[in-house]
Amino acid sequence: MTPKTVSRALNDAPHVSEKVRQKVKEAAEALDYHPNIAAQSLIARRSYLIGLTYERPSPSYVVELQNGALSRLETGRYRLVVLPFSQVTSRQEELGKLLLRAGLDGVLLAPPACDQSLLLDMLDRQKLPYARITPHSELDRGLVVAMDEVAAGEAVAAHLLTLGHRRMAIILGDPSHAASIGRMDGYRRAFEKAGIAIDQDLVVTGDFTFDVGYRVALELLRRSPRPTAILAQNDDMAVAAMAAARELGLAIPQEVSVAGFDNSEVSRTAWPQLTTVNQPVREMAWDAADRLIAALDGDSEVQEPRRRDHPHELLIRASTVPPPA
Repeated sequence: MTPKTVSRALNDAPHVSEKVRQKVKEAAEALDYHPNIAAQSLIARRSYLIGLTYERPSPSYVVELQNGALSRLETGRYRLVVLPFSQVTSRQEELGKLLLRAGLDGVLLAPPACDQSLLLDMLDRQKLPYARITPHSELDRGLVVAMDEVAAGEAVAAHLLTLGHRRMAIILGDPSHAASIGRMDGYRRAFEKAGIAIDQDLVVTGDFTFDVGYRVALELLRRSPRPTAILAQNDDMAVAAMAAARELGLAIPQEVSVAGFDNSEVSRTAWPQLTTVNQPVREMAWDAADRLIAALDGDSEVQEPRRRDHPHELLIRASTVPPPA
């Protein structure tokens, strides 16, 4: 068995039979051998570092994103470098320079970085491979892991409309994130199909954060007549709306229904549990990391097709019921 074959087997590279791979790993375990990643990097002139950059301030989203990527990398030679970056839309060139100077072999681009043309142009020019998580534009660029945000938004809005809610407040996320636009397009589709107009006075921006979501929910719930339901574009803002309702002495869901988006941990620990859309963030991050590594290692079977779609799921829980009579 050649040294090259041994190296391929230990590094889970393609073109090695499972029988040979297992035999090599058993021998390495018996000898207590561990590959030296630093030495490998010098020989191959690669860092074996995968970057992950994101802006979204929602803690639950970030945890799912990181855990998904980390779970893919934990058994291999690649390591994750987390590079959060604020105000991506207005600072694309700065982010591009940061990523290019970080010594990365490839990068995972989460919203809104995944939709920034200038940033993608910089990475393409320097031939830094990337995988994009839930982009909404230029879906032919790079490796793409997507979910239909419009259909998901339509599903949760249609649920509240089917229950009989007509005076429905909507708390948007960050308008610079394409996901916020896509989800709103879905809400509009649901309202149009139901033959009902959205009350634009009840549409406010919450920035995807608990604090801003809480503040705007208080303002919405103090209006007369009060909305019978609040549709928030992520779970953090939905839980903030539940907290605001309780601050005003309102019962959930008897006096006001609340629905979110993401199916984050907070949606399951809230009381009552939150009706939401399951966006498989962890699975998408795992998939993006897996396909990026396949591209770096030359495994075309794994990285193709260039785009892969993940399904959403509407999870109806106890926070939504028909409006009060």
